[in-house]
Amino acid sequence: MPSTLVHVAVGGLVGAALLGRWFDFRAILVILAAAAIPDLDSFTSTILPGSHRSLFHSLLFPLVLAALLVYDTRVREQSVIRGQWGTRGVVVSWVALAALFGGGIMPDLFTNGVNAFYPFHDAFYAINGEALWSSTRGFVQTFVELSPESAPPTTETLHYSTVVDPSPGDEPENVERIAPLASSGLELMLVVLGGCVVGGRLVAERLWSPRE
Repeated sequence: MPSTLVHVAVGGLVGAALLGRWFDFRAILVILAAAAIPDLDSFTSTILPGSHRSLFHSLLFPLVLAALLVYDTRVREQSVIRGQWGTRGVVVSWVALAALFGGGIMPDLFTNGVNAFYPFHDAFYAINGEALWSSTRGFVQTFVELSPESAPPTTETLHYSTVVDPSPGDEPENVERIAPLASSGLELMLVVLGGCVVGGRLVAERLWSPRE
């Protein structure tokens, strides 16, 4: 299960790639925070069982935010974001949304699943498998199963262990709470790569930006 650190690292890569000339410390800080937002539903699971990987990991969440951004920046006569922060604010807002989706939700969707259409449809889906070409079987993929053997799990049948809520129900006093940082070599690679890319861009902006 990707950790929040992995989500932030991927969000940093998204920000470094998309912010362009608006990249600076404050902007990338907003982007990193946005990538961590979906994992806030790990705190709500103690109050609303099953809400982790559901409440803020639903694909409807970024869609609603995107609709609000479109309304504010394209539809209404006076944009709040543009009025406060100009074009820079609009760019940072959209990149933050991209980081929220690409860094905060997609790593979970492509590993062990999210409740993709919560709260309207309670079912966890994961895009996880393999794709290959075989000399005897031809093209084979297991990412999407059109006829799954069993129904997908729901908030009533699936619990994701977190440091806040390790197990369903009341926790024993000696329960082990684990806060993962990197659960695989791939995740560690993403953390290192994201840190190096963001750190490198911050150094480059300081060294090469025009001085007044």
